[in-house]
Amino acid sequence: MTWSTGVLGFAAGLLLSMVTAPVGVSGAVFLLPVQVSVLGVPSPAVTPTNLLYNVVSCPGALLRYRRGGRLRGPLTRLLVAGAVPGVAIGALIRVFAVPGATVFRAFIAVLLLPLGAWLCARTVHPARRGTPAGPPSPRATTGLALAVGVAGGVYGIGGGSLLGPILVGRGVPVAKVAPAALACTFVTSLAGAGVYALLSLTATGDIAPDWPLGLACGLGGLCGGYLGARLAPRLPETGLRLLLGLLALGIGLLYAVQAVS
Repeated sequence: MTWSTGVLGFAAGLLLSMVTAPVGVSGAVFLLPVQVSVLGVPSPAVTPTNLLYNVVSCPGALLRYRRGGRLRGPLTRLLVAGAVPGVAIGALIRVFAVPGATVFRAFIAVLLLPLGAWLCARTVHPARRGTPAGPPSPRATTGLALAVGVAGGVYGIGGGSLLGPILVGRGVPVAKVAPAALACTFVTSLAGAGVYALLSLTATGDIAPDWPLGLACGLGGLCGGYLGARLAPRLPETGLRLLLGLLALGIGLLYAVQAVS
């Protein structure tokens, strides 16, 4: 890694994490195309490198949330319990039987585009009639985290980018979702990076993380995540919901364009 690549990685991690931390997203889903198209990280090493970014970047925001007493609660435990085994399964799939990247990008686009549009519409024009669906049950929450953990293990995307919009859309407050989603992302990324490091000892190909680049991006994310979490209490609930919806739309559009091209 050259010094210019390291500086670019640090800057990308800083900016992405500062924008996404207030809504419980690590920014890894945006960093993935930057690593592939700009920084030239080979596949499948881009996946554990993204997980390494999560490991280094998340503690800044989590420390801030912990000081505010926002990490305690059953939601964090439910998400971690489901996502940790999921990320191990996803890592095995990525190395030995990964599906085509185009299929994954199309799947994410189909999932996030309507979800983001619905969340934005509900935020701008709240429903006046009927009763909200309400938060999912503990069993459903753990099952959802398991599925997201598998996706995170395969592609190294922060679980919060998928869990956040779904839970917020079901009526869970952003202030509760953000720290729990980030904690889930941190723990699962730590487990996933470890699994990839072990697999690199036995499997062939670019499987191990790009350690210098992952650390550079992660250090930028560490600073940006702390700043973003510090700004979060000063931002209105409506603005955070709208931001989360726009992030889901942006990610969905990005992957839709990549899938088509």
